[in-house]
Amino acid sequence: MSGEKDLEQLKREAVAKAKAEAAAKRAAREAGQKPAESAAPKQEETPVEATPAAGSGAGDADDLAKKKAAAAAKAKAAALAKNKREGIADEEPAAEAAAPAPGVPEAGAGDADDLAKKKAAAVAKAKAAAAAKRKAMELAGGADQASEPAATPEAPEAADAGAGGDADDLAKKKAAAVAKAKAAAAAKRKAMELAGGADQAAEPAAEAGGDDAKAKAAAAAKAKAAAAAKAKAAAAAKAKREGGAEDVPAGDDEKAKAIAAAKAKAAAVAAAKAKAAAAKGGAAGAGAAEAKPSPNQPYLDKYVKVIEENMGSEVLEDFYINKLSKDVPTLVVKREAYFKLAQFLKYNELLGFDYLSELHGTDFETHMEIYVHLYSYKNRQSVAFKVKIDRNEPIIESLQPVWAGADWPECEAYDLLGIKFTGHPNLHRIMLGEEWVGYPLRKDYEPYDVEV
Repeated sequence: MSGEKDLEQLKREAVAKAKAEAAAKRAAREAGQKPAESAAPKQEETPVEATPAAGSGAGDADDLAKKKAAAAAKAKAAALAKNKREGIADEEPAAEAAAPAPGVPEAGAGDADDLAKKKAAAVAKAKAAAAAKRKAMELAGGADQASEPAATPEAPEAADAGAGGDADDLAKKKAAAVAKAKAAAAAKRKAMELAGGADQAAEPAAEAGGDDAKAKAAAAAKAKAAAAAKAKAAAAAKAKREGGAEDVPAGDDEKAKAIAAAKAKAAAVAAAKAKAAAAKGGAAGAGAAEAKPSPNQPYLDKYVKVIEENMGSEVLEDFYINKLSKDVPTLVVKREAYFKLAQFLKYNELLGFDYLSELHGTDFETHMEIYVHLYSYKNRQSVAFKVKIDRNEPIIESLQPVWAGADWPECEAYDLLGIKFTGHPNLHRIMLGEEWVGYPLRKDYEPYDVEV
């Protein structure tokens, strides 16, 4: 129609009229007069096409009456629909309730339908929001109190700006429901804390003060570690002072093993010295009596017995178990019996030391020594024998004719110490060369070439 106002203007006018009507209803309730329209539950209004602004005052009154009649019809239809949902049969047909009020101009029906569709969409959105809120409140523990106000058919009225008084009541109810839900959630959280679930309920607070708690925990851990390290150091110092491996902390295995090994070596040296003194003087020392016998002691006794029975007791100067070299039985032979003893150790049927595994010389400043290590593949046993020679004239028989493996070790001893082996087929310097002056492994060696 000509001069038709836009949809927003129609909405504003309908809202203003609805507010005026609500104000009139509230004034009537205060005066004890209840309007006739309050008997039916209020529902969303169908907008009516506004009359031209040039109409008279009587025309406005007619329009207001028509709107009231249409609103009453809509409310009646809504009540009928509610009764049907609740299972109450109503004989009055819904078609009559939904019929438009008589006298409403047909020219604005299209605009009214569009506005009704928009309001219906707004109501659907409001219902969906209320359902989501109700579900959230149920998860929070207050679903029972919050579900009743959200499920009432007055929810669409929140979307209708014209229902001022009812909207205020609904807002108050919602606020009360939210307050009840919060109180219920607080009570539930407190109950969980009392029942042992304080850790889950206090997570937000723990997150807020997490940095302080972490800092305190780190400081406490550092203090504990420092105290433990100090205690361990004190225990180790005490064990070192007392000389007891038993007092070393159990966690310090490497230190304990090192201490035990050092003690074992010291005890072995003491036992060897005591054994030598006993063999020479005929009296055993106190340390030898306490030392545990070596598992190779029977072998040493066997070798000495066989040698003395076949070569005499004057051949050996000394014999002992070398604790510092895997308890190997060791013989100290006299200079003049060196070569004969070597032959006996290899060719005797009871001994049979057919393999020479090592031969080297040592400078002791007062004298030099030749050390020979042998092994018997037949008996699975080993023995070592050594001989002392003059440092000024270091000359000894070569063992190369007995064990061919003595060839290069004797050349090395000649090259570095100057020991001469008589009977060697090719004694020569194998590392330094014949033009080299001096023997580097002697204690009094001075380099001839200072640049070297």
